[in-house]
Amino acid sequence: MKRTLIFLISALSFHLALAQKELIVNYQEVDHKVIHFGFTVGFNTMDFELIPTMVSSGADTLIPEINNLSPGFHVAVVSSLRLGDNLDFRFLPGISLGQRNILFYNKNNNTIEREMNIESTFIDLPFLIKYKADRIKNYRPYIIGGVNIRNDMARNKEFNEDEGIYIKLKPFDIYYEIGFGLDFYLAYFKLSTEIKYSIGTRNVVSPDASQDYPQYANAVDELNSRMFMFSLHFE
Repeated sequence: MKRTLIFLISALSFHLALAQKELIVNYQEVDHKVIHFGFTVGFNTMDFELIPTMVSSGADTLIPEINNLSPGFHVAVVSSLRLGDNLDFRFLPGISLGQRNILFYNKNNNTIEREMNIESTFIDLPFLIKYKADRIKNYRPYIIGGVNIRNDMARNKEFNEDEGIYIKLKPFDIYYEIGFGLDFYLAYFKLSTEIKYSIGTRNVVSPDASQDYPQYANAVDELNSRMFMFSLHFE
């Protein structure tokens, strides 16, 4: 009986110690800093919203469509300005790498004429507003939105007939962005997981056509960029 009592008291003491440990609120000072910095790493999937123009080239009519999506990667520097208890202004300059694939079908015989793998290297300049819910111990959900100015530094803004790239893209675009995430307050830093969707506002396909293969550019009326991003912020 005595051993049982000692065991129960020990178990209760251990449980109370764990409960007190769970109530420790980590890294409180970050919520009160006017400005703080960090870095971001993450993965993305780039896509196009494609509008075809059923243009004939001789006896052939080409139909473009988006092929399988490919994973990409992005990194950024985090700079966050505190606007209030629940509001931050965030600027995260960075680089996004990715690829989009377009298939061109021959409508008459339903065969694939060409697959174009269009690589992009974006310089990202996002300006975002982050609205945070009240902190719950060491967690804090939030929503985020704003605009992102992107410039594509890849060579796809020019024709590359050696690699079968017969479409020229405009390098500059402005994106609307919206997303949500969750802040995790750890002992010495804050880790945030975030999902965000980017919607390009410009038609990025150039009206210029390759002299030798004009049918490919002529088959595409509009290309509007889309991007899905999963990010880890360390602040």
